[in-house]
Amino acid sequence: MATFPEYIAQNEERDGVRFSWNVWPSSRLEATRMVVPVAALFTPLRERTDLPPIQYEPVLCSRATCRAVLNPLCQVDYRAKLWACNFCYQRNQRGPQMPLVFLYVVDTCMEDEDLQALKESLQMSLSLLPPTALVGLITFGRMVQVHELGCEGIAKSYVFRGTKDLNAKQLQDMLGLTKPSAAQGRGPQASQQQPLSNRFLQPVQKIDMNLTDLLGELQRDPWPVTQGKRPLRSLGVAMSIAVGLLECTFPNTGARIMTFIGGPATQGPGMVVGDELKTPIRSWHDIEKDNAKFMKKATKHFEALGNRASTNGHIIDIYACALDQTGLLEMRCCPNHTGGYMVMADSFNTSLFKQTFQRVFTKDVQGSFKMAFSATVEVKTSREIKVCGAIGPCVSLHAKGPCVSENEIGTGGTCQWKICGLDASTTMALYFEVVNQHNAPIPQGGRGAIQFVTQYQHSSGQRRIRVTTTARNWADAQTQIQSIAASFDQEAAAILMARLAVYRAETEEGPDVLRWLDRQLIRLCQKFGDYHKDDPNSFRFSETFSLYPQFMFHLRRSPFLQVFNNSPDESSYYRHHFNRQDLTQALIMIQPVLYAYSFNGPPEPVLLDSSSILPDRILLMDTFFQIVIYHGETVSQWRKARYQDMPEYENFKHLLQAPVDDAQELLHTRFPMPRYIDTEHGGSQARFLLSKVNPSQTHNNMYAWGQESGAPILTDDVSLQVFMDHLKKLAVSSAA
Repeated sequence: MATFPEYIAQNEERDGVRFSWNVWPSSRLEATRMVVPVAALFTPLRERTDLPPIQYEPVLCSRATCRAVLNPLCQVDYRAKLWACNFCYQRNQRGPQMPLVFLYVVDTCMEDEDLQALKESLQMSLSLLPPTALVGLITFGRMVQVHELGCEGIAKSYVFRGTKDLNAKQLQDMLGLTKPSAAQGRGPQASQQQPLSNRFLQPVQKIDMNLTDLLGELQRDPWPVTQGKRPLRSLGVAMSIAVGLLECTFPNTGARIMTFIGGPATQGPGMVVGDELKTPIRSWHDIEKDNAKFMKKATKHFEALGNRASTNGHIIDIYACALDQTGLLEMRCCPNHTGGYMVMADSFNTSLFKQTFQRVFTKDVQGSFKMAFSATVEVKTSREIKVCGAIGPCVSLHAKGPCVSENEIGTGGTCQWKICGLDASTTMALYFEVVNQHNAPIPQGGRGAIQFVTQYQHSSGQRRIRVTTTARNWADAQTQIQSIAASFDQEAAAILMARLAVYRAETEEGPDVLRWLDRQLIRLCQKFGDYHKDDPNSFRFSETFSLYPQFMFHLRRSPFLQVFNNSPDESSYYRHHFNRQDLTQALIMIQPVLYAYSFNGPPEPVLLDSSSILPDRILLMDTFFQIVIYHGETVSQWRKARYQDMPEYENFKHLLQAPVDDAQELLHTRFPMPRYIDTEHGGSQARFLLSKVNPSQTHNNMYAWGQESGAPILTDDVSLQVFMDHLKKLAVSSAA
């Protein structure tokens, strides 16, 4: 019989689902006493080799709250090519296969070297797009230019003021766009009007050369920038026009708005800082003191854009490359609500940006992009359980149903969510509530079932449905508590609780979130720990719970909950990726992986602890966002003395190369590409390692008797040992 870890691994491999509990308490009362809610991490498009698609497209009702599938009970009007949904009576057209749409929104207020590197990356991307994909271009500086790509031999564009926002109707009138509802399904009339709506979005195969030339000719924004001033950058209006353009021409069709910015918005709607360089962009200190005068208004502007884009199934990606902040905090709703990518780098000329951007267009073995568009995820549950909500790159479709709980967690009050953009690693956290009453026992051997229905537009243009159905056993928590405890998945539970904490951190004070997290951990220890009252030394945790407190310790110190030493943009960037990555990557973000390289044997994983930092070791740390190679004091001295260049020290040369080779493998596979840091004992960038390890040795206890050799950390943070001692004391206390 398979063990629980094997059972969990098999289910994750097959379904892409990891539950916090794999046996469920059979009543609402007992479920609330479990501390960690019944919840799941669900990866809708997890890669499987044994999953051939059925060779026809599902035909769905176009009403967002229905989405029922065409069936024999529907009435079909063959002459008008319409069918009536038998559930909501909506009249639907049989839509054609839709092309992919890519709209580039390019900032021209940057240094020539940066702009040149960006232009080359954009020209390269054209060669990676399918020939039938539609592509458009909007550039912006002080003004916003919408480029008409259908013109032969002449560069034509519409210029808009960067200080005035436009709604979709105004944009439609100004650009002479057709209204999509009038243009679809009307025979000859539609074919005559189709080119009109495509003047700004043309097939790659048709305008490849023209657009390559146009990109090559892009110049830095011509408006003069006086000394001590920032360039006037109309980012808010440019993004608003991009959203409006797609809204008017391709509603409810998979499309990507790819925004490339080299600095913050400094004028018009969405501005995050003034043009005076002496006035810095807001910091966390300013936000706490309510001294960020542009923040609320800018956030509201970008939140409205994110909601408009998600309503139409359009993705907004943000590539922010600058040494200073660019306003990701205010813009975070755009990628977070639409499943878009958020990439942060120092310059468009770095390999971090170039490699990451190229990986967006990675293809699978069939030659299709590893991206899906305009997806909806629906959850159906058996009657004993209801869905409370979801946390991830999604928005609610406000679909009430019998399986929707009144208790909301994250984006709740619905059983359907929209994810405009997703890939094989996009993972939602879904939270459930057991609603079965204590006095209504479930028969022996009963199982609770949850079905996930994911409908999406494949990159080939087809609409597809993937259905994942999973079930778990019920157990009476009064008589079978050991069975429930043995089913605990501490890794999944840690990520699910972490997502909840990060979600709360967006609206609550940092210390309040930490206190909530600590209370939940203490309650879990009291419920499932083995101890004698008021005797901390007697506390024991079973193997299935033993790593959970350690995960919580590292989560408390992580940049997801600690904003000290991070800018608001960096915090938004870290939280964005944490809320969309799968379990393995999210665990690395919370508790980085540390490998040691020495002459004593092959590379080995070591504790994320200051005692692992030894003079004769090289350490490789993977935090997901950074790959750090740290050379111990002795190794660093040998390297400076160039021993690796001497033939008799060939083995030292191999030792230096081994972590570099392993780091390269990670750099070549991860999205987004991590920052690569090569440092040494005493180096300024050694802080990346020292801030992550458990400070078991500090400047306060470095001379204590019996201490292991290792590097003392200059910090007042408590160590894992002190944290665990306090946790045990609180868990066993009679007063608790």
